[in-house]
Amino acid sequence: MTIKAILFDFDGTIADTAPGIVCTMQETFKAMNLPIPAPEAVRQTIGIPLHDSIQTLGNLTDAEADHGMEVYRQLFHQFEIPNIGLFPNVVETLTQLREKGIRMAICTSRNIESLDVIMDARGLTPLFETRVTGSDRLAPKPAPDMVVALLKRMDIKADEAIVVGDTTYDIEMGNSAGCKTVAVTYGNHSHEKLLTARPTWVIDNFTQLLDLFA
Repeated sequence: MTIKAILFDFDGTIADTAPGIVCTMQETFKAMNLPIPAPEAVRQTIGIPLHDSIQTLGNLTDAEADHGMEVYRQLFHQFEIPNIGLFPNVVETLTQLREKGIRMAICTSRNIESLDVIMDARGLTPLFETRVTGSDRLAPKPAPDMVVALLKRMDIKADEAIVVGDTTYDIEMGNSAGCKTVAVTYGNHSHEKLLTARPTWVIDNFTQLLDLFA
């Protein structure tokens, strides 16, 4: 079956958001007078909903995690936005994929407001046909629901799409939806951890996506 579309995770796959997330998360816990989580611990929760990440890192109640989300979002523009960049060759590779006629979409746990701020500022928005975000309130990764929603919206079959991500959550999500999957090793989960999710392909550089369509 011909691959017609690529569904991309955002954090750790397209954008190097980990430094900003770590900084903002640590400032959030500091503001809440809670023990500050280690950077690596924060990185391992990137990809799941913010509420779940805060709750896991602090072993908090639902109400405490809800408050943590409010604090995090108040600090977002001050600490996260200035520390976000794109991984090497992302825009160039996405442009070439689009020129090849590959349809592209975003599948992220990040809420739509913060996604738009980051993508608009870096000229990414026109490259993508659509997106599903945490704001859609679907079952979170690694459940397949977000991918299934995108496939339905784009009128594409599962075996016509590739899911690309940097965490086991992304790969498990794509596999569960019946798609082929690509794990990128430069993000938040190690090569070894990614292999446990059984990706179809593993790449070390974003430009290697082009090799799949050579």
